[in-house]
Amino acid sequence: MNVLLIGSGGREHALAWALSKSPQLERLYVSPGNPGTAKLGENVVIDVADHAAVIAFCRLNRIGFVIVGPEAPLVAGLVNDLAAAGILCFGPSREAARLEGSKAFTKALCDEARVPTAAYARFTEAEPAKAYVRTQGAPIVVKADGLAAGKGVVVAASVAEAEAAVDMMFSGGLGAAGAEVVIEECLIGEEASFFVLCDGDTALPLASAQDHKRVGDGDTGPNTGGMGAYSPAPVMTAEVERRTMEEIVLPSVRAMKARGTPFRGVLFAGLMITAAGPKLIEYNVRFGDPECEVLMPRLATDLLDLLIASAEGRLNEKTVAWRPEAALTVVFAAENYPGKPVTGTEIRNVAAAEAKPDVLVFHAGTKTDPTGRLLAAGGRVLAVTALGATVREAQTRAYDALAAIDWPGGFHRTDIGRLAVEREEGRG
Repeated sequence: MNVLLIGSGGREHALAWALSKSPQLERLYVSPGNPGTAKLGENVVIDVADHAAVIAFCRLNRIGFVIVGPEAPLVAGLVNDLAAAGILCFGPSREAARLEGSKAFTKALCDEARVPTAAYARFTEAEPAKAYVRTQGAPIVVKADGLAAGKGVVVAASVAEAEAAVDMMFSGGLGAAGAEVVIEECLIGEEASFFVLCDGDTALPLASAQDHKRVGDGDTGPNTGGMGAYSPAPVMTAEVERRTMEEIVLPSVRAMKARGTPFRGVLFAGLMITAAGPKLIEYNVRFGDPECEVLMPRLATDLLDLLIASAEGRLNEKTVAWRPEAALTVVFAAENYPGKPVTGTEIRNVAAAEAKPDVLVFHAGTKTDPTGRLLAAGGRVLAVTALGATVREAQTRAYDALAAIDWPGGFHRTDIGRLAVEREEGRG
């Protein structure tokens, strides 16, 4: 089967790596891809926003299956148009993708399905929103309703910070994404990411991970798209996973089907594990990044087979197996990230890192110049991933591999996996 994978980041490199092991795969195309995916398939340039162009490429190249990595094409309805053209595709429809595309939509669904989540209010004007903030006090969370490339959530430690976030969003700082704002209570607990494959009826649990959003060690500084992750997340015990499925995922899947918009694809539940149990922070409708970079190395089942079963409504036939090891990834980011990153700096010795045992280096924001030099081309540039019998072992291997990379223009956190290591060593 010829497969088209859409996307260019570390998530797509990890997916391409897993797909490349499938005996069902004939040719893999990645659009636009990156220097990492180029070693696993053929990078191709397609205007993904032009759905007719995507369909034409699929027909010309006998594409049997399309996998959409990022959220924007899903929210834009690429799956709808591919399905109308008779092309099998992994991912939710435009209507189902609203679970990520609209925070307000998801909150309304939580009310309808009685899914435990943070208390909230919705606003379309700044002054009522700020009045609500003053009434509620801080800490408090301000969210843009729409897609904002990971910049639409502000966890405000003070009323003044929350009011500034409201003003920024309503003044157009996030474009159309901030036309409506959701303000939530700040949940207390430990965050975790939980992934489930869905086919509209069946929900098949995958695995858990824990992301590190803040840019600095000790979870300090501004939020980013993710500075590292590990899997599995020890906070996601068997009991917490059971409650997550029964109280959050399954009621949501049933509610989406009842609405006539069944969810097919991967449902990524961002959770807060509170003293009262798991509560939903948000849904994403694609694999996380950098969580995908720790899920794929642990997956012992044919990824392509699972994704096709999801698209065809056959997940009830499938089971998922995982390697027993833990996986940990450290993001190597460009200077000044999450602000405007310094790009164009040269990266050397990636091959030396990849040569180390149980290590994978996923490209997230790289490019090559005409001479073949590898250059930074984004904010999050590399995801250095390792497997180990414990999180501590995976952590040691990942940081050892990262140290082999020669990139003065990059920086990284030094404490990825800290909470899990403390638990392993009896300190958490």
